[in-house]
Amino acid sequence: MSSRSKAGSRARRAKRRERSGISALALAIVGVLLPGLGYLLAGRRRLGTVLVTLSLTLYGAAAYLALARRDDVITWALNPDVLLLMVVALGVIALYWVTVLVTSYKMLRPLTAGPGARLAGSAVIGLVCFGMASSTALGAQTLMAQRQLVEKVFSGEQSKSQTRPKINNTKDPWAQFPRLNILLLGADDGEGRDNTRTDSVMIASIDTRTGKTALISLARNWMRMPFPDGTALHKEFPTGFWDPNGLKEQPNYYLDAMYRMVPAEHRDLIGPSDNPGADVLKMSVSEALGLKLHYYVQVNLAGFAQLVEALGGITVNINYKVPVGGNDDKKIPPSRYLDPGPNRHLNGTDALWFARGRYKVQGADVARQARQRCTVKAIVERATPQNVLANYLDLAKAGESLIRTDIPQTILPAFVTLGQRIKNGAITNIDLDKKKNYPSGRNPNYAAMRQLIQQHLNPPTKPAPPKPTAPKPTAPATRKPTPKPTTPDLAEACAYNPTG
Repeated sequence: MSSRSKAGSRARRAKRRERSGISALALAIVGVLLPGLGYLLAGRRRLGTVLVTLSLTLYGAAAYLALARRDDVITWALNPDVLLLMVVALGVIALYWVTVLVTSYKMLRPLTAGPGARLAGSAVIGLVCFGMASSTALGAQTLMAQRQLVEKVFSGEQSKSQTRPKINNTKDPWAQFPRLNILLLGADDGEGRDNTRTDSVMIASIDTRTGKTALISLARNWMRMPFPDGTALHKEFPTGFWDPNGLKEQPNYYLDAMYRMVPAEHRDLIGPSDNPGADVLKMSVSEALGLKLHYYVQVNLAGFAQLVEALGGITVNINYKVPVGGNDDKKIPPSRYLDPGPNRHLNGTDALWFARGRYKVQGADVARQARQRCTVKAIVERATPQNVLANYLDLAKAGESLIRTDIPQTILPAFVTLGQRIKNGAITNIDLDKKKNYPSGRNPNYAAMRQLIQQHLNPPTKPAPPKPTAPKPTAPATRKPTPKPTTPDLAEACAYNPTG
């Protein structure tokens, strides 16, 4: 009975292999979608059932992770050790797929196929395998790029910082920080470059529950930047960072020089730090504006263009001619100008000069601060999930050389969620009132700036309306116009409104 059963099974398999070479090839390729299906069609029921079950299990696990465990997937994608395991797992799965495809075709291929048909079928199967191998290599390359980015840019347990807060709950850090303040630095640093200055100093103050973000720009020529009481730097500079016996204008004591000058001349007063210049600015800006700065993100302006290029450019409104290059002090004119116009799409180089250009621009520093805020807004809008995924390898490569930060790896998943909230929330600007609070950079009115910031971030609640009373006859009063808000949404501030 057993011998007849085996003979019958062989007969059925032989009959199945009477199909044409094209149909066998098509069935084998269809089997790529569900590995093991080709085995069932070839009559290998037991092994085919095992492989189909395994394949369906893998599909089900992937769907479950994508739909029900997205937070865990994000956490794994930001863990260098797990990313390495993902690369290995991806290789194993690809090898499984290719092996099943090749062996399925061998079992489905007609016994009577001639050399030409065999060669053609093998060539098609080889091309499919090559496509699968290429996709696997691209996936592995992306995972390795992600791993290198996390390891190189984001700080680990061994990093040194004098200002980074201690996180009590890495899964939900925003319960500890309902408002997160990040110092954004644009620096002209790079390999072989000395005398680094921070051309751009901004604060992003984020409501972590809603994603609403307020941007605050600081002027580069502020002097007498304070340090917190009780620190060695405050003891050295009790009235702020400046030379009381020096000239009125002291460029080496400007805000944009602190990143370089304080560590160069007073390194022993800072303490252990991976980036002493950034720690100095975090301490000083925090004290000046009355905001606890939790982290910093520093972008190398010389490579900023690479980041914008990786995103495919940005779109901004240009309201006046913006110089590309030029030097006011040396009277060197710019090489060209960015012409005014709505919805101007800028490549990396033009985006950099849109954010930096100042040659003979009226109110150069304030105008540049405004354009920098609009640049940040344009980048946030451009960084859609689809665009980031499509250009991820270029973005990861750019990020490795462009960005420095003290944001720890342990809370990166929470930052991914926060980033989505920021995209959906409003971005506003806090105007520190240059005419009133810092008409020159020699002695800015930090107390008044702190008050403005608190009024914006913590507006007073409206009092309950009084109970109605009988109106008294009075002469008609002139209605005062409703004052315009001093902190407009960036969508309004960055709109096309040419000034000629």
